[in-house]
Amino acid sequence: MKHVPIFDDLKRIGDDRVTAIGMGTWGIGGYESPDYSRDKESVEVLMHGLELGINLIDTAEFYGAGHSEELVGEAIKDFEREEIFIISKVWPTHFGYESAKKAARASTKRLGTYIDLYLLHWPVEDFRRIEETLHALEELVDEGLIRYIGVSNFDLELLKRSQEAMKKYEIVANEVKYSLKDRWPETSGLLDYMKKEKMALIAYTPLEKGTLARNECLAEIGKAYGKTAAQVALNYLIWEENVVAIPKAGSKAHLEENFGAMGWRLSKEDREKARRCV
Repeated sequence: MKHVPIFDDLKRIGDDRVTAIGMGTWGIGGYESPDYSRDKESVEVLMHGLELGINLIDTAEFYGAGHSEELVGEAIKDFEREEIFIISKVWPTHFGYESAKKAARASTKRLGTYIDLYLLHWPVEDFRRIEETLHALEELVDEGLIRYIGVSNFDLELLKRSQEAMKKYEIVANEVKYSLKDRWPETSGLLDYMKKEKMALIAYTPLEKGTLARNECLAEIGKAYGKTAAQVALNYLIWEENVVAIPKAGSKAHLEENFGAMGWRLSKEDREKARRCV
């Protein structure tokens, strides 16, 4: 079996250490339905990321109607499983005690392995359904299908309420949209609260679909570090002690660029300048 190289820019999720930059898989294997046209390339890209030393992969049952999970399972099969951290998510239509358990089992079957972190993908208005789902996930931890429980797209109030609903385990992460352009976790108090709670904030769409990678102001800041605009934008996020970013692993070239956002940090002054670039 292949080993994932140990890279020293690590963050904590639960008791595990993960790379500060992970691999997002939204659109890999399709969007709302499966797309098999780029399967070989997608698997090769994910494997390349693991070979570089990125040990975190984010997927969901909703991505490609489960096909994204199948591709992740294919990509990891020749690597030491314990060296990889896999995130997946249950879609709101599968919230509820029995439905969530069934969805998790289906996801583990597609992945061919257990799930390290299982998230409630989006909040719903009826909190009782959220509560039932969280309690189902606690049982899934006991069963060994998942290792940690988290949420996604939860604001501060709902996150606190969800924490209070837990009976046995803690919520260890919240995955939200966060970028230099969209800094609502900072302005809402969510980021500070999660720091205090030692909870990982997983930032999706960190490059705003490539727009930040083309920002000339960020590129100018990056020159002093020998880095690109995209690497500056990602480094801005992982500068925070509890933030992990998951840009899409779209190609080997982009993956290598994302990897180069780790292992260094912007100065406080340049980080402040980066805020003013958008």
